[in-house]
Amino acid sequence: MNATSVDEEFNPSVHVYEPHKVGLPPLRPYFKALWQRREFAAEMSRTNIRAANTNTFFGQVWLVLNPLLLAAVYYLLTEIIAGGANKTDGSERFAHMCGGLFVFYYFSSAMTAGATSVVGGGKLLMNMSFPRMLLPLAALRTAFFRFLPTMVVYLAIHLIMGQPFRWPMLLAPAFLVMLTFFAAGMGMIFAALQVYFRDTTSFLPYFVRIWLYLSPVLWFAEQAPPRFKGFIQYNPLYSLIGGWTDLLVRGDIPPLKMWVGAGFWAVLAAVVGSLFFMSREREFVVRL
Repeated sequence: MNATSVDEEFNPSVHVYEPHKVGLPPLRPYFKALWQRREFAAEMSRTNIRAANTNTFFGQVWLVLNPLLLAAVYYLLTEIIAGGANKTDGSERFAHMCGGLFVFYYFSSAMTAGATSVVGGGKLLMNMSFPRMLLPLAALRTAFFRFLPTMVVYLAIHLIMGQPFRWPMLLAPAFLVMLTFFAAGMGMIFAALQVYFRDTTSFLPYFVRIWLYLSPVLWFAEQAPPRFKGFIQYNPLYSLIGGWTDLLVRGDIPPLKMWVGAGFWAVLAAVVGSLFFMSREREFVVRL
């Protein structure tokens, strides 16, 4: 197969990658094939959703109940630890924790499911030829559709807690989109790493839990612990989730630095993650 034919098409049966900038395949035919096979990723996602009973009543209830119960536990713990010294209104604080935990669990499930997508799809990789990036993207789609029911519940909580509805809340999806790009990039990075280091999934839950405590989920962005303020703003989720909760919970437009920070981390993770994943995917079948 010559270079011209490789540049023009992505053969579904046999595909030959030629050297191109640190092992990257020709990008144009790769992304063309990725788009042509989007229904393949969507069907994998639908299969995973059915397997997890997400379409059943109790499956949907557990998706909401799990982060909701955690929000209640964290709320009680922070109130007890603070000893009533919190200046933030209790209803606003609880709404903030619910909104923050719902979106954080979307991010963490997209990243962790993406991390296991390649190793978990070993037999599929050995028997079919397709752009391997479809696997973490299918995991991302699954996480997104599992996240949607929680937003209905959040709006009910927002109303019950007496929080006002303001027009800036309509801008919150912008931060959700940026968080989605960031989750996709992180999922692809960990998916490629797990092929080489199988113990990645063992430490990932601890990494995610620490990331939760260092992100503005249990506290508002401006209430970052003083001892951490020097470096906590370099946490990507500080701007991504901080901007989300400012808009969704308070209806306040975040400062410009949060918009810039969120956009920077989203683009950086998506670009680095996709390039790193594509540069390594030729070795996946051999190493599995």
